Amino acid sequence: MERIDLNGKTILVTGAAGFIGSNLVKRLFQDLTGATIVGIDNMNAYYDPSLKEYRLQEIEQLATVLDGSPSGDSSSSMCPPLQRPGNTWSFIKGDIADKALIDKLFADNHFDIVVNLAAQAGVRYSIENPDAYIQSNMMGFYNILEACRYNPVEHLVYASSSSVYGGNKKVPFSTDDRVDNPVSLYAATKKSNELFAHCYSKLYNIPTTGLRFFTVYGPAGRPDMAYFGFTNKLLAGKTIQIYNYGNCRRDFTYVDDIVEGIVRVMKGAPERKNGEDGLPIPPYAVYNIGGGQPENLLDFVNILQEELVRAGVLPKDYDFEAHKQLVPMQPGDVPVTYADSSALARDFGFTPKITLREGLRKFAEWYKEYYG
Repeated sequence: MERIDLNGKTILVTGAAGFIGSNLVKRLFQDLTGATIVGIDNMNAYYDPSLKEYRLQEIEQLATVLDGSPSGDSSSSMCPPLQRPGNTWSFIKGDIADKALIDKLFADNHFDIVVNLAAQAGVRYSIENPDAYIQSNMMGFYNILEACRYNPVEHLVYASSSSVYGGNKKVPFSTDDRVDNPVSLYAATKKSNELFAHCYSKLYNIPTTGLRFFTVYGPAGRPDMAYFGFTNKLLAGKTIQIYNYGNCRRDFTYVDDIVEGIVRVMKGAPERKNGEDGLPIPPYAVYNIGGGQPENLLDFVNILQEELVRAGVLPKDYDFEAHKQLVPMQPGDVPVTYADSSALARDFGFTPKITLREGLRKFAEWYKEYYG
């Protein structure tokens, strides 16, 4: 493994207005000195773009606090650079599927590190809107790889997903397991990303690391995720549907744990070395980032409702039983996700630690503050 000092590096974060991307940018901005951080996001309307604007404003406010610089306008195609001592941040509204834009971005900036978090998310949405997944997750990632090919980088880190494990019966899921049976187009595109990355690592000696995230949650998360959607529906007096009659189990991972894992992985690129034939051995790795403690959906809902009451989002006398419905499994879903993150612990000394109650408490408190 090649150790990388991120201070002073030029770093691209795609999907920078997204849930994980914005949290990563804030973490980098707080931790580093002398770094140039560039974010790109297409700000699409898969969910409310105002939430993406909010995340960008949080980054800009952080920059203002740290440096006193005036905040940039996130509605423009490119925000003015924001600085803390020795660091700069700029944002571009654009799509990674736009090859000309990506090529110019790489040529202009000479990135040292690239973190590709831009993707069309969602399992069920992929069944109704497959084009969006091919465009963003496959063409977009191809553009990133090609740009890294012609503008060499020290490390490309990219988001994969626990969904690549598909219908695997063996748990916990290990990166040593075969992942040849995806049950959704979203999962297939993420597996394709891993195959693309391996190919480019082999052919062009590009150090790449894929990260299989397990059910990420937290404040300012994606509204299409269960905990957020459940909260919206309960507040509106609607009934929430709990799939597989409540027998699904998910390895929920709080966003700060995900970001901690990404930052550590960014600092450790797979080593470039040649084999006996003189050709590169692919500098390629894949890791799970998950809590390793799958929670039953019914237990998850019970903790969520307790924290929503505690935060004052819902009244103490709310009739939860009247607003819960147990329903069958949905197409593209899997009954259990459960991460074996031992490789991450072995190579980077990190295992996610934030409990579900602690994480949902932070979400509930944020929800109360954000929606008033």
